[in-house]
Amino acid sequence: MKIVHVANFYGPNSGGIKTTLHELGRGYLRYGHEFIYIVPGTRLYFEETIYGKKITVPSFILPGSGGYQLIKSNRKLITILKELAPDRIEVSDRFTLNSVGRWARKYGIPTVVFSHETLRGLAKRFLPLPKSIRDIAVNWHNRRLARTFDQVIATTAFASKEFEDIGIGNLVRVPLGVDLITFDPKHRSESKRAELLKGSALLLVHCGRFSPEKEPQRSVETLIELRNRGVDARLVMIGVGPMWKKIRKMAKGYPIDTLGYICDRNRVAKILASADISFAPGPLETFCLAALESLAAGTPVVASASSAVGEFLNADSNLAAGAVAMDDAKSFADAVLKVAGDKVMRSNSRRVAEKMPWENSVSKMLEVHGILEIGHGAPRGFTKRHLKAS
Repeated sequence: MKIVHVANFYGPNSGGIKTTLHELGRGYLRYGHEFIYIVPGTRLYFEETIYGKKITVPSFILPGSGGYQLIKSNRKLITILKELAPDRIEVSDRFTLNSVGRWARKYGIPTVVFSHETLRGLAKRFLPLPKSIRDIAVNWHNRRLARTFDQVIATTAFASKEFEDIGIGNLVRVPLGVDLITFDPKHRSESKRAELLKGSALLLVHCGRFSPEKEPQRSVETLIELRNRGVDARLVMIGVGPMWKKIRKMAKGYPIDTLGYICDRNRVAKILASADISFAPGPLETFCLAALESLAAGTPVVASASSAVGEFLNADSNLAAGAVAMDDAKSFADAVLKVAGDKVMRSNSRRVAEKMPWENSVSKMLEVHGILEIGHGAPRGFTKRHLKAS
C-alpha cells in the first residue's frame, strides 16, 4: 500500500507532529508499505529518508507562531497528490487542509485526519466570546471536519471528548507511542547530572515548545516558588518558540538554564534521564510526547490536571509515574515535593512507558486503514510476529 501523510506545522524546530510522522513512517516501512510525507519547506524538493520519501513544498511562516510553517498552495498540493496516486491519505492539520479530504473523497481514496489539538480548549483560551457562541463555532468545525474525512484520529480521552459530546461516529482513538530505545533509564549520567545541577540538589527539566497555549512560564514560576520555600532546585529548559524572550527575562537571576532547541534526541534523552522530575505544564495538551519520553527515560512527570497527560501518569494508582496539579505555581510546587519524596516513581515511570511502544500505534493505524497484510516491501518470510519480537 502507498500511504501519503500531509502535515503542516512541520519544520526544523517542531516537536510532536514531526516525531509522530517519523515514527509512523518508520513503522509502515517495516511492515513493507510505501510511505511518503509532504511537509512545508522553502521549495519543491524530493528526498529519500529512513522514514520514507519526503516531499517539501513552498510554504509561508505563520505570523506570531515562532516559526511554524504552512503549505502555501493547496491547489499545487493536490496536483502532487494526483501524481502520487496514494492508496491512503493521512492529514495532520485540522484547520487548513480540508480540501485534501474533499479531493480524496471525490476519487474514492480513504482518509484520516489527526486531531492534535483541542479546539474547545483553544477557543476558550483565545476567543473572547460567550461560551454559547464558542460552543456553536467549535461544534460546527468539528462536525465539518468529521464530514470531510473518513475517520478522525484522537490520541486520548481528553482529545476525544469534544467529538464524543456531539455524537461523531467516525472517531477512532489511537494513543501515540514512545521510542523505548532512545529514551531509557540506562542513559542516566551522574556526570551529566552534576554538570546540569551546578551545585544544586534537585534537577527539574522542562522540554517543550515555548508558546502561550503550553504555558512554559509555569515551570519558571514553580522553580521560583520552590526556591522561596528553601528547596535547592535548578531548572533546565529545552525548547524554543514565540515566548523565548519572555521566558529568558523571567528566568534572569534564578538557577534556570534555557538551552534552546536540541535536535540531537540522544542528548535530550540523556538530560531527561539525568533529571529528577520533568514538567508538562500545558493545560491543553492532548497527549504530550515529551512527557512520555520522560517516563521512558525513568523520570516522573508533574503535569497540568486539566490536560491529557494525567491519563498515562496513573497518578492515583499503585503505578503512579508522577502527579497532576492545578494551573498555578503553588500547586505545581506541592506536586514536585510529593513526587520527589516518592522514590518508587522512577521505576514506575519506565513501566508505564513500556506499555506504550510505537509499535502499538503503528499496528492500530494499519487497522484503521484496513491494511491487514504485510506489504510487498517487507523481507521475504517477514510476518507481524517478527515485528513484535524485534
